[in-house]
Amino acid sequence: MNILITGANGFIGKNLRVFLTERGYTDVVCFERNQNHADLARMVQHTDFVFHLAGVNRPLHEDEFQQGNTHLTEVLVKLLVSTGRKIPLVLTSSIQAVRDNPYGKSKAAAENVAFSYMQDTGSPAYVYRLPNVFGKWCKPNYNSAVATFCYNIINSLPITINDAGAALSLVYIDDVCNDFISLLGMEPTGGYRDISPVYQTTVGDVANTLRKFKQSRSTLVTEEVGVGFLRALYSTYLSYFSPADFSYTVPGYTDPRGTFVEMLKTPSSGQFSFFTAHPGVTRGGHYHHTKNEKFLVIKGTAKYRFKHILTEESYDITVSSDEYRIIETVPGWTHDVTNIGSDELIVMLWANEIFDRNQPDTVASSLV
Repeated sequence: MNILITGANGFIGKNLRVFLTERGYTDVVCFERNQNHADLARMVQHTDFVFHLAGVNRPLHEDEFQQGNTHLTEVLVKLLVSTGRKIPLVLTSSIQAVRDNPYGKSKAAAENVAFSYMQDTGSPAYVYRLPNVFGKWCKPNYNSAVATFCYNIINSLPITINDAGAALSLVYIDDVCNDFISLLGMEPTGGYRDISPVYQTTVGDVANTLRKFKQSRSTLVTEEVGVGFLRALYSTYLSYFSPADFSYTVPGYTDPRGTFVEMLKTPSSGQFSFFTAHPGVTRGGHYHHTKNEKFLVIKGTAKYRFKHILTEESYDITVSSDEYRIIETVPGWTHDVTNIGSDELIVMLWANEIFDRNQPDTVASSLV
């Protein structure tokens, strides 16, 4: 299938090109800002499907809305009609198409051109009235608050918020591209299409969340970035890193026994860390009332000892790094770990709660 993308060097176009390549669509032709209508005519002659993403939203002169949004769509449609073939057309419009402003009017007019094409030729035309789209490669300090906030906060630049409570409707670039590509395998119908999910938030909430992302490198507390809007926003935030931002250090606490390093903390799912122990060194010697810990030896050989604080029942476990065996602490049992090997012991540790120095739930107790 030969696919034409107008506006291929824009934010959505760049992402769509990558997604198409990943899905095996390699015959993709790109119409870009520096090309003319004659170039477009040559491209259309060999295309089977068109993603019309090109448009104008921040012109120097108001009449550029009409030229870049409505007129270009008219030119494209005439070229499609001239082929005598039924070529599906996808048009990216805007939720502002219902508003009485020059940009909205130009987008609404472009929609009418697309639907007239469908009515006159029977070729399917799909129109997306997109809300704010966010994700990697969106140009900051242009027309996306999310992109601007990400870039400026990462680079310690000021951001301007006129109304923190202003509502934002957002769709994620990956969801947009996936929905676009789904059309390539569908029975052609045409009409308006929506992207799902739409994330409802506010300008202030986005800014505050991005600030927390930045602070997480010092607090080590990460937000719940594994699902939903926070997952997409965090990915977007990271995409504005320069290579100098790709790494950071965390504090380590070293004493004669070895080193303890905290890596990551979560608001509701505990924290991750690791510790080392020199040969013959014992660490621990305490119990918890509620806290749970999971240990994974990733280098060396360790002996874990447990003793019930009331019954004095005892139990020992020896584990080496090649077993990939989790050792779990149990409330009410004193535990310690000894490096019984000849090399440094390295142990990965997860605790189900963030360590609180005021309420550590860690009571020293000897196993002897």
